[in-house]
Amino acid sequence: MTHAAARPADFRVRHRLRVRWAEVDMQKIVFNAHYLMYFDTAVTDYWRALALPYESAMHLLGGELYVKKATLQYHASARMDDLLEAAVRCARIGNSSMGFEGAIFRDGRRLIECELVYVFADSATQTARPVPPALRALLQDFEAGAGVTEVRSGPWAALGAHAASIRTEVFIQEQAIAPEDEWDADDAGAVHAVVYNRLGQPLATGRLLRHAEGVGRVGRMAVLRALRGAHLGRTVLDALLAQARARGDREVILHAQCSAQGFYAQAGFTPTGAPFDEVGIPHIGMRLCF
Repeated sequence: MTHAAARPADFRVRHRLRVRWAEVDMQKIVFNAHYLMYFDTAVTDYWRALALPYESAMHLLGGELYVKKATLQYHASARMDDLLEAAVRCARIGNSSMGFEGAIFRDGRRLIECELVYVFADSATQTARPVPPALRALLQDFEAGAGVTEVRSGPWAALGAHAASIRTEVFIQEQAIAPEDEWDADDAGAVHAVVYNRLGQPLATGRLLRHAEGVGRVGRMAVLRALRGAHLGRTVLDALLAQARARGDREVILHAQCSAQGFYAQAGFTPTGAPFDEVGIPHIGMRLCF
């Protein structure tokens, strides 16, 4: 179990949630079984923070994680409409198992503690296997505060295969954009950025074109669905803006999907006109001046 003095800041991964009416019992306190659901959601955020798309990453690692033990210790109850933080950390890695500690806080007060033990095992036979060295190193480095991703910038010849795989999954498969609208001749002359995790999996991409003298144009920004919310899009955008500054661009323009307008606004972009339709999706023009 977590130490009695544990605080939210002691955990690198914290999931915020609000208690809903369906999660409380006749005493108007959270039904006990829901606490495990809160911790399970926090563990999902943990894998996202590791930049691991869980299903494909586990396939690459040659196994699967199974819960061996789940223990809760109650100190106080959460109530309807409470705003909670469910926090988790990897506290121990054995030969084939890994132990997670968790705590649920309300206004910094520890309400619930949790111990979760997972076993890495063959997905077909569910027989235990040693934790892969790559996963062990990733967990240890993450808990020590190290970064878990790498961004690479370069031409289509170097990054095109990985950028194309992300764009195919996001734009063509998920957003149903026609392939003839996705692929164009501009890729060959663009600067591309791709974010990779520690397993070498490509997770996010974007490209930078030369729109006019001193004006760059960012486009084809895409993040795999399972990793959205892990700030990978901002990593790609920052890399492309750095490339624009390095070549002397004075401003960068883009067509943002309206649902992503707030994301670009946080990076300093401002709207340049009214929304419009592009490939069947509402967009808005935006600009950033250096």
